[in-house]
Amino acid sequence: MFQKAKNFLKEVRVEMSRVNWPSREELRSSTAVVIMVTLAFAVFIFFVDNIFKHLFNLLY
Repeated sequence: MFQKAKNFLKEVRVEMSRVNWPSREELRSSTAVVIMVTLAFAVFIFFVDNIFKHLFNLLY
């Protein structure tokens, strides 16, 4: 069992060395895009929720 775990960790190390890691600038720009899109969706959902709330209040 320990041999399987050891072999697995060796394979993980080999695969991790093959990963093409993004540069700091690529990572920063991707993070900014994710944050902006998340905020845009949050604002959109906020407004849609308020519209539905007002519509339901008018019905009842």
